[in-house]
Amino acid sequence: MDFEEKVLSTEEVYDGAIINVVRQKVELPDGQISHRDIVRHAKAVGILALTDQNEMILERQWRAPVAKTVLEIPAGKVDSRDEANLDHAVYRELNEEIRMVPNHVERLCGFYSTVGFSDEFMELYLASDLKPVEDELPRDKGEFLELSTVSLPEALKMVKSGEIEDAKTITAILYWQMLDQQK
Repeated sequence: MDFEEKVLSTEEVYDGAIINVVRQKVELPDGQISHRDIVRHAKAVGILALTDQNEMILERQWRAPVAKTVLEIPAGKVDSRDEANLDHAVYRELNEEIRMVPNHVERLCGFYSTVGFSDEFMELYLASDLKPVEDELPRDKGEFLELSTVSLPEALKMVKSGEIEDAKTITAILYWQMLDQQK
């Protein structure tokens, strides 16, 4: 069966600083007409930052869409400074958020964060052999972070208990578990 939908029209609904929203009129594979609301988002990077003690660095910060503080890995959107080299986004985000620079950066995988309504694609990286930065970049306006570190067993327990609910962070933890099992 051919699942592809034919886009009949696209209307811009919202053009914001972080996201854009479009509404599409589509023809379904069976000929029916439907609508799709789509959130357009810049590429993003998420970083599994591991200390020399093999602990993951987590950030606790307020997230307005869910109206609570969330534990998550360092992450951020790719912007014009990074477009030619996603590694640059990794170094920049680590500097801005955890004030560390890695000697080792490795791409682990890529994934769509919420394919039901958004085109956001996140690249997950491993960053290790971390050292304090010499020159701190400014944090994003309104970004308040509390950093902590956890071991792999602790992180897995936090996922199971619901203390960690963020999809990119859960993905990073499960990837970390897979890497640990390969040792």
